[in-house]
Amino acid sequence: MTANSDIRHKNASLLSVTKVLPPEVVTSSYFDEQLAATYKRLKMPKGLLERLAGISERRSWGPAMHFEDGAVQAAEQAIAQAGISKEQIGLIINTSVTRDNFEPAVAVGIHDRLGLSRHALNFDITNACLGFVNGITVAATMIDAGAIDYALIVDGEDPSPWHATALRQLNRPDSTRDDVLAQFATLTLGSGAAAAVIGRSDLHPTGHKIIGSVSRAGTEHRNLCIGGEADQGMNTDAAGLLKHGLQLVAEAWEEAHQNGWDWGNMRSYVTHQISNAHTNAIIEAVGIDRERIPMTFPVWGNVAAAALPMTLAEESAHFVAGDRILCMGVGSGLNTALMEITW
Repeated sequence: MTANSDIRHKNASLLSVTKVLPPEVVTSSYFDEQLAATYKRLKMPKGLLERLAGISERRSWGPAMHFEDGAVQAAEQAIAQAGISKEQIGLIINTSVTRDNFEPAVAVGIHDRLGLSRHALNFDITNACLGFVNGITVAATMIDAGAIDYALIVDGEDPSPWHATALRQLNRPDSTRDDVLAQFATLTLGSGAAAAVIGRSDLHPTGHKIIGSVSRAGTEHRNLCIGGEADQGMNTDAAGLLKHGLQLVAEAWEEAHQNGWDWGNMRSYVTHQISNAHTNAIIEAVGIDRERIPMTFPVWGNVAAAALPMTLAEESAHFVAGDRILCMGVGSGLNTALMEITW
């Protein structure tokens, strides 16, 4: 038994993956303006978000849209692209960090709005920014087991309530430099939605085969990023997350290669999108080519669990049959998963 999880799939393929970008743009300079008095009082320079994280803007749903609207829209597109009927879907998993209520699951509302059949299982998987990759693993495993023929994975994210809380906290007269650092990651977050359809490979020989994944847990670091309700906000030890998250990725990478995986020359490495520092650290940790890492965080920010599938959807137009893609996800907790897909 190895020290990491090694899952290999037999009959599961990615049939479609889609993204929905919210209509409004929120620039990092907007946050600079909102925090101008605090930065001046604390003698901190403007432009921290763009200079340190490399994020110039992110998206917002605005008052006219809800994150569930985006998830439903992405799901409709994914179902259409997959060329299947809604009646064929046996499972829907919502993987978003965002939720309006503790219960019921976000998945039930999307199930209802899509008009899926009563036989379609529906539930949420929440695992911070790793949720979508986890959802694909669960769906692919159920397909391999013969329990279902098709699964729909959805995700809609909206960190705007956390943005508002962070700005309110940082604009208090007693806020400190440490407070700014603790809220830095919150202000890198962006809104967006994604969806994917997973189906049986034997029924879809031109689908994108999900080869398998390797995962690793570092739950001793579970307190590095804590997100509460909207009025509580999110507090993050960004330096700690970067250090221990990359250690976890490197360990999973090394053990995967010891167990027979070969990811040194993939067509593309689709990573969870966080920042310049995170991207540079991944390159150094596992020695991959920067040109093979698509980067969407400069204009989308960190879209939580939707970031990776949105980036995959954006890049998919450039892939051709036979391309090997490695999805590299990391989530607060800490957890990581590396998933190989053959296009």
